[in-house]
Amino acid sequence: MVQGSTSMQQIGKVYLVGAGPGDPGLFTLKGKTLLECADVVVYDALVSPPILAMINAHAERIDAGKRRGRHSMVQEDITHLLIEKAQTNAIVVRLKGGDPFVFGRGGEEMEELLQAGISVEVVPGITSGVAAPAYAGIPLTHRSYSSSVTFVTGHESVGKYRPTVNWHAIAQGSETIVIYMGIHNMPYIVAQLLQAGLTSATPIALVRWGTRPDQAELIGSLGTIVQQIEESGFEAPAIAVIGSVVKLHETLSVCRPVIVGMR
Repeated sequence: MVQGSTSMQQIGKVYLVGAGPGDPGLFTLKGKTLLECADVVVYDALVSPPILAMINAHAERIDAGKRRGRHSMVQEDITHLLIEKAQTNAIVVRLKGGDPFVFGRGGEEMEELLQAGISVEVVPGITSGVAAPAYAGIPLTHRSYSSSVTFVTGHESVGKYRPTVNWHAIAQGSETIVIYMGIHNMPYIVAQLLQAGLTSATPIALVRWGTRPDQAELIGSLGTIVQQIEESGFEAPAIAVIGSVVKLHETLSVCRPVIVGMR
């Protein structure tokens, strides 16, 4: 029995489902099954159209947005909506890009749902920090280049009294750094990594819309990438990969994975 408030009548269950990075071939069978029988689906902006097409025709669809500068709903409203829908529907799917527990606020949503007495189940998805580099021919570990990986968010609230990302520790403690949501803060991030001791020649790759037909890569170094972004107009959403493994892009990217069911 789920712990929490029992003052509200509970009918349904909320499933926090990771939609993966975009390629529908990477979506889990469990996630697909839930979309086919869901009563309500609350989805984020980064969920790809082919995955949204798996939602059964009778389900109520709610666009929760969650793109930088274009939030259809604030986080608090999303959680309240999930609680409300679970009281009147059997299967409520919260469909989130990537994996719910990797920079997806799934932990926050689960905490609040449990506090409200709502049953919750997590269905993991493939996170873009793993999939996008793979589709770009960049292995995050390689015996000749890297035996450690750090995943970090590049998007922190402006004006925080104390930033939570210790860029110096990350620069010194990991051979491969994968940054989510870092495009807009790249000048600051690069400056921090250079100050921490990485050289301007350190390779970096940016992968936009990873695993989708319009996937694009920008390859450079810490010394050049900021100017490259400005000159090319390279935009989010994108994953950044920093480290010697980026050197493998030139040879391994010739064998591109087949993207299933994308038009």
